[in-house]
Amino acid sequence: MQWQTLISDKRFGLEDYHNRRGETRSDFQRDYDRLVFSSPFRRLQNKTQVFPLPGSIFVHNRLTHSIEVACVGRSLAREIVGSLLKKYAGETWADKLTDISDIVAAACLAHDLGNPPFGHSGEKAISAFFSEGEGKALRRDLTEEQWSDLINFEGNANSFRQLTHQFRGRRPGGFAMTYSMLASIVKYPYESRLAVKANKFGFFCTEKNDFERIASELGMQRLEAADGMLSYARHPLVYLVEAADDICYEVMDLEDAHKLKILTHNEVMELMLSFFDEESRRHKLEVMASIADPNEKVSYMRSCVIGVLVDCCADAFLNHEEEILAGRFSGSLLDCISEAERKAYEACNRVSWNKIYAAPEVVDIELAGNRIITFLMDKLIHAVRFPELNYSRLLLSKVPEQYDVHSSDLFTKVQAAVDHVASMTDVYALDLYRRLNGQTLPAV
Repeated sequence: MQWQTLISDKRFGLEDYHNRRGETRSDFQRDYDRLVFSSPFRRLQNKTQVFPLPGSIFVHNRLTHSIEVACVGRSLAREIVGSLLKKYAGETWADKLTDISDIVAAACLAHDLGNPPFGHSGEKAISAFFSEGEGKALRRDLTEEQWSDLINFEGNANSFRQLTHQFRGRRPGGFAMTYSMLASIVKYPYESRLAVKANKFGFFCTEKNDFERIASELGMQRLEAADGMLSYARHPLVYLVEAADDICYEVMDLEDAHKLKILTHNEVMELMLSFFDEESRRHKLEVMASIADPNEKVSYMRSCVIGVLVDCCADAFLNHEEEILAGRFSGSLLDCISEAERKAYEACNRVSWNKIYAAPEVVDIELAGNRIITFLMDKLIHAVRFPELNYSRLLLSKVPEQYDVHSSDLFTKVQAAVDHVASMTDVYALDLYRRLNGQTLPAV
């Protein structure tokens, strides 16, 4: 793969209108701004990251997480751009490299756009509805590709769909984002039938041709796959988006767990100080001696840890650039950082799985979310299958017009129902669940 083709400001759906405008904002900066002002992005403020949405203690939601990932991603990209500019200084296309930080920032901002309500448990609930629940009745009426998409529902693939699909009443190309930005959010650039690990894949069959068009335009390396199934090597900038996401959720989950008293102050401090050698640790303890607030101490250490991991991931990217461009690199950048920082990161990850994600309040959200989403899926899928029923007619009248729940094609209307549920906020999904169960009624 070649940087000169991997970086393209051509807009998806607006290819015939592509031209460079002599304006102060680049097209990649326009991507970022367009996302900030969009409804799907705003809805992230009411979608669970890990912990229940805030009461008296504010913790991260999908919106704040995405903004922070964009900040870290931009910093990480800037770390590598300087070195790449020196390496390719004699190339006529070298100025394209300066756009990398804007591409990565926009991709980071959009990376969770397709996630359903109630965190990762929402993804599992949608998949399980088809693989284990009432949705199994659809198996005989769908193709292998279609069925695989449903039983492996994946938020990353749904993000690509949210950005590219022409929903009813919308313009061609969806958000009409740049090719490079769209490719940079696809962590798993292959179709669902190749999702042999943890249900991960990058695009639904309805967007398969769209991704192939983008990948071909950017010169992404196509990989061999059985029976002509579609699989590509990642766009190199995916590694930066992934690293920024991993850094943020690991470090910020520790900070949230500290605020919620799931982890003690000493536990969090020890985990964060483990990223540093003895001299650096001593310096940081001296700085914190002047800080009285325990939360401020954790915030200070959080910024230090993020800085270290950004530097380490930048070095890993530059050290493995040739393998990444050749499509031979496997794993993540965090797998390739120096041993001391990698062990410290792995220790944080173990604590997260053993104490944070298993905390009662987190499990309660998963249980409630699973029940709510399963119920909504059951009602909506039944309604699109049997629209002639009175209850179906009433329920479908509440679905926004952009979702084609009245299509003559079964998969199209099933996917429209999934689109609707996946786009809901936690608050709206809970409210709809209560109203459909008769637990709340409009004021009379």
